[in-house]
Amino acid sequence: MKKVLMGNHAASWGAKLSRVRMIAAYPITPQTHIVEELSEMCSDGRLDAKFLKVESEHSAMASVIASETTGVRSFTASSSNGLALMHEMLHWAAGARLPIVMVNVNRALAPGWNIWADQGDSLAQRDTGWIQIYVEDNQEVLDSVIQGYRIAEQVNLPVMVCYDAFFLSHTYEPVDIPDQESVDSWLPSFEPDNFLDPENPKAYYGLVMPDNYMEMRYRLQQAHEAAKRVVSEVGNSFGNHFGRPYDLVETIHCDDAETVLITSSSATSPARLVVDKLRDAGRKIGLLKMRVFRPFPTEIVQEILGNKKTAIVIDRNCSWGKGGIFADEIKGAINNLSNRPMVYSFIAGLGGRGITPDLIEDIVKQVENSESPATSSEWIGLKPFN
Repeated sequence: MKKVLMGNHAASWGAKLSRVRMIAAYPITPQTHIVEELSEMCSDGRLDAKFLKVESEHSAMASVIASETTGVRSFTASSSNGLALMHEMLHWAAGARLPIVMVNVNRALAPGWNIWADQGDSLAQRDTGWIQIYVEDNQEVLDSVIQGYRIAEQVNLPVMVCYDAFFLSHTYEPVDIPDQESVDSWLPSFEPDNFLDPENPKAYYGLVMPDNYMEMRYRLQQAHEAAKRVVSEVGNSFGNHFGRPYDLVETIHCDDAETVLITSSSATSPARLVVDKLRDAGRKIGLLKMRVFRPFPTEIVQEILGNKKTAIVIDRNCSWGKGGIFADEIKGAINNLSNRPMVYSFIAGLGGRGITPDLIEDIVKQVENSESPATSSEWIGLKPFN
């Protein structure tokens, strides 16, 4: 069936269709609608799950770690400073190899207090060991939550589905909601090999000595490398089953492009319009949508950008003291290529400011009039500040 859903309710439906059995809920703008909708689903019997109200985001992640350790498919959601409060527990979840799926509605970190879109919250967690997926629209929100469980439970890694505050979270779009039977036939029930069982007692989360710790971390890295293949396989399988394929990245008009525009999340939609407009005017420009950030799709990025003249990266984030985070990762990925493009890095849209087609077109024009990239990321759309 089709419904007009806000992005947050699309996430709720994704969790429901995945038959989660435990939800740890702590409200924070702009994700609150997700857990509110799930609470109603639990209350009226549409979802058979334990709905646990906790006192903080740290407790929310601790709770889903506990439930996943007992072999229960679990879900939570957060944003911004709430995600930052989870930081310690995010490391525990990934290090314990637990297939948790959570949604993070990307919101700027305080201070100053800001409830609008900015990827700094989730990208600050990029080294915690979580798979990170950045989605463009509300349909992809629902689809990515469902895919997240199949990915997570194959590689035993937690998955974070990220989307932009208000541009998606509170915006309504038509969403195709698959029927429960169709999802059940594609997403099997969660049957872990290793879980806390009173009938088969085991010790968990003990001290690891130096002669074992490094090997455990190596296996975590190996799991991320394997996840690249699994994400592609799951996205292809999802497409065959539901008619909407996904992959680590999406390319638009990149085959013959000399310039490639690189975006993520909701900024991709206006970028599509700009690329189509410029293509119609005879410009050889393409678009690379970065959907999966961790594990970083290095090999695919190298294949797409090899022999291109120019790459333009628009980041809705900043690593303070360095610059745009996606741009920095792109530069690292292609550094060893003998023929690599010049990479232009732009920061725009922080704190919910719009990344419009006109702004993107202005960025492209600025690059075309430039001989070489600036030594640091360029900030676009700044206003006078007193």
